[in-house]
Amino acid sequence: MKITWESLVPSCCISENPKPKPKQSKLVTKQSSFHRISVSDFSGSEDLSISLAGSNLHIFSVQELKVITQNFSSSNFLGEGGFGPVHKGFIDDKLRPGLKAQPVAVKLLDLDGTQGHREWLTEVIFLGQLRHPHLVKLIGYCCEEEHRLLAYEYMPRGSLENQLFRRYSVSLPWSTRMKIALGAAKGLAFLHEAEKPVIYRDFKASNILLDSDYNAKLSDFGLAKDGPEGDDTHVSTRVMGTQGYAAPEYLMTGNISFINKIEINYKLL
Repeated sequence: MKITWESLVPSCCISENPKPKPKQSKLVTKQSSFHRISVSDFSGSEDLSISLAGSNLHIFSVQELKVITQNFSSSNFLGEGGFGPVHKGFIDDKLRPGLKAQPVAVKLLDLDGTQGHREWLTEVIFLGQLRHPHLVKLIGYCCEEEHRLLAYEYMPRGSLENQLFRRYSVSLPWSTRMKIALGAAKGLAFLHEAEKPVIYRDFKASNILLDSDYNAKLSDFGLAKDGPEGDDTHVSTRVMGTQGYAAPEYLMTGNISFINKIEINYKLL
């Protein structure tokens, strides 16, 4: 018997550690100088769409995403990760006002996979508020019954991992590799240097996506968490995602310090 999120989670905005609802409205902005909401900010009475008002995220229905992806056609299949399968789709400019025609990548949560509602919610919250040229753009999401889906901008050249290790791929010139590495580093720097820092926790080649000009963008924020604030100098966390290189300071203490800018790393070149 498959257990659905509908039976476990009464609404798409319940957190594992509910806190009292703040008195003032928490509208999302694109500026780090404003308060950014976190997964832990949610209570059972809050609605995700209200909390993310102002983020310009579109709320799709399952039926709309089926139309966009031609019913998740196998011919549109792009790949699959820990979250679930990803399909290419196309949004028609007549779908809804304010949404331009564009290709998209639609990610569907696999209820039997290694990630779940909390990772989906984390991704919506972070990418719904953070905007940067080197972060993949989240266009919208779907939270309908047990269905959890995400719609992103389409990245034509796929992941860095595919570019480096695909059997028939052409070897990338060093100038392109350095461009990609620099772009990924800029994305990380943006996360680390925000007023409310973000620990990415899943920095690896498969999560670095490339547009047609090989501009790198970080994706998959399901394992991300907030960094230290105020007088705090570090947070404690365990290794998440694929284990690659980790700074010795982190391995010795389990603490991630933004003084030393420690982030779990992976082979990019």
